[in-house]
Amino acid sequence: MYSPTTRVLTVLELLQAHGRLSGPDLAQRLEVDGRTLRRYIRKLEDLGIPVLAERGRYGCYSLMPGFKLPPMVFTDDEALAISLGLVAARGLGLAAATAAIESAQAKLERVMPAPLKQRVRALGETVVLDQRPSAPAKDNQALIALSLAAYQQRRVHLQYCSAQDVVTERDFDPYGLAYRGRRWYVVGHCHLRQGLRSFRLDRVRAVVPTEQPFVPPADFDAVRHLALGVASIPRAIQIEVLLRTDMETAGAALFDSIGLLHPVDGGVLLHSQADDVDWFARELARLPFDFEVHQPPALREALHRLATHLQQPAALIPAGT
Repeated sequence: MYSPTTRVLTVLELLQAHGRLSGPDLAQRLEVDGRTLRRYIRKLEDLGIPVLAERGRYGCYSLMPGFKLPPMVFTDDEALAISLGLVAARGLGLAAATAAIESAQAKLERVMPAPLKQRVRALGETVVLDQRPSAPAKDNQALIALSLAAYQQRRVHLQYCSAQDVVTERDFDPYGLAYRGRRWYVVGHCHLRQGLRSFRLDRVRAVVPTEQPFVPPADFDAVRHLALGVASIPRAIQIEVLLRTDMETAGAALFDSIGLLHPVDGGVLLHSQADDVDWFARELARLPFDFEVHQPPALREALHRLATHLQQPAALIPAGT
């Protein structure tokens, strides 16, 4: 699940954090054997990082005394991006996010000059993003494994638990991952259902990588797919509205999951479904362009009630005020 490069850097981080570690201890932490560990140590040495190896019964590995990595240098814009990224990560429902964010912040501050450190700390402690709290994840393993598989375009074997607690297994081609509605999703081709499917990561029980490659669709948009999936859920009332505008303006004014947009003569046709016409009438009323309701008649009536309701307060205002 981890690349060799990641493990080599983990060796360096462990030696920096603990000073001295025995070979068996390092190998156990990395979940590798002694031969593989020695290969990682040689890789660090090839990169110019001096690792001392003390042999014998109580032998251990350590960095050469006085050795320090060259400091990272960030521009103000780079520091801003990192700090805001750490702030945003707090609301993404990642397992053990708080501890990981604080640890990352501390490591960055150790190599920053004092003025930049102060600016970064100020952002981290005073900036708050308007994010609804996410459902906490049990761990990040599914996110890590599926994002790697999507990047490498490798099929995985997925074990998934449905909302009804039914566990199924399938081969799956992960096209991409998305965060929507306070949850993480993976979207791709399901070989069990032979079609495009999305799965909640908090319901993924196991991810087993395979060597089978796949080719994803060009310019696939996982967020867009999730939005269209929500818009296509069968609901009680079928809606069709002609929007007197163009596709770009309609797309900017409406959120994706409200329905499907199609360009037509005279504007954009909105196909949607809803269980509450009064709610849909309020969404239409805030649009900055004209529209025409084709169906259902109940939506026209809901808009009329809304207009009457809004006119009542205006009628109570004395003229000339």
